[in-house]
Amino acid sequence: MEKELRKAVQDAARAYYRAVYGDPKALTYIPASGKLLDEDDLAGMIDASLDMWLTSGRFNDQFEKDFAQYLGVPFALSTNSGSSANLLAISALTSHKLGERRLKKGDEVITVAAGFPTTVNPIIQQGLVPVFVDCEIGTYNIDASQIEAALSPKTKAVFIAHTLGNMFDLQTVLDVCQKHNLWLIEDSCDALGAQWNGKKAGTFGHIGTYSFYPAHHMTMGEGGAVVTSDPALYRILLSFRDWGRDCWCKPGVDNTCKNRFNMQLGKLPFGYDHKYTYSHVGFNLKITDWQAALGVSQLKKLPGYLLKRKQNAEFLAEKLADLNEYFILPKAAENVRPSWFGFLISVRKDAPFTKQQLVEFLEQNGVGTRQLFAGNLLRQPMMTENDIPLRIKNSGLLNSRNLKEKDFALLPNTDFIMNHTFWVGTFPRLGKKELEKTAALIHRFAGALK
Repeated sequence: MEKELRKAVQDAARAYYRAVYGDPKALTYIPASGKLLDEDDLAGMIDASLDMWLTSGRFNDQFEKDFAQYLGVPFALSTNSGSSANLLAISALTSHKLGERRLKKGDEVITVAAGFPTTVNPIIQQGLVPVFVDCEIGTYNIDASQIEAALSPKTKAVFIAHTLGNMFDLQTVLDVCQKHNLWLIEDSCDALGAQWNGKKAGTFGHIGTYSFYPAHHMTMGEGGAVVTSDPALYRILLSFRDWGRDCWCKPGVDNTCKNRFNMQLGKLPFGYDHKYTYSHVGFNLKITDWQAALGVSQLKKLPGYLLKRKQNAEFLAEKLADLNEYFILPKAAENVRPSWFGFLISVRKDAPFTKQQLVEFLEQNGVGTRQLFAGNLLRQPMMTENDIPLRIKNSGLLNSRNLKEKDFALLPNTDFIMNHTFWVGTFPRLGKKELEKTAALIHRFAGALK
């Protein structure tokens, strides 16, 4: 009876979806990003709701297994956001279980200032020192040739993102990390499905992170994941994600280790319940099974989403190629197959118009635009209004509140990105009509201001 009722509810949900959402409305405003949902997604969420389990359960188990298999890694953990995935990744590297390789307060982490702040925030939150190097124009990724010169005896890790689905120079980064015994965290929140030499983003470093926010390649509404191939790191990540506890039993499951009352850890009495023993100062970053059910459904459609993004980016590149005198268009890094999150456009310094003018024109005419997130993070109020220790390239220790123009000048391409670069959408909901309009408006604007 329960099985039949469950099916009836799901069938009703599918019918509801078709009646209410089955005929997509024309886009009067072309957003730069967005989600794509169907009746299978809704049916999955309803199925999870009928379990009335609420926290992570069978759907989360399935998602973590499927996601790890998709990426070709042994271990994947879901998180409640991509930002939490980044926090979890850097926090895990502070674990005492890593011995001499653990990150300690004052240790330095190589990163960039052009991107989303939650790649850098966890570095600061853990009392580490971010060391900023510049980016490349065109790929908008870290200029990997600058990393080695920025190292100091305190440098212990590299934590950088693949920008908008275009992967950074992995060969150089991996070589530097191996040579200097550095941890590598790949922020792949904007690059799910991108590949370098046939291997997926997020699977090269010690830890990879992902986001499933509605703007991303697939969605859980809110949600993210961390992955690793290292079983020791997996256990540490699991502990930090789940309150910092030492136990690895799933909720509702006890005594997986068969030693629940047979251990003595810390200065606790012998036999203290392992289920309530905490080895790290952790968090609760888990997702609900409702989110996981959506993730299971979305992951099945991810290859199609990625193909559509690729086609949309190629369409825009072809349509705008004749405007090369005004714009720098995005280019794939060597040996990279991007999973385009958006289509980056830089207005050349000698163009007869500014980025700001073009962005305002597009927005006024119904085409959504986005900045490359923080532009130059060092110029953001979060930095200028706080006393954050940092370095820029091979500088000495600086205070974020006291940065001057001569300091910003050490990152000229980052400032260029802030002043000249924006992006428009490539997400799967956009079709030829929307992309034609985007390209036509850019042509119209450029032609009017020659």
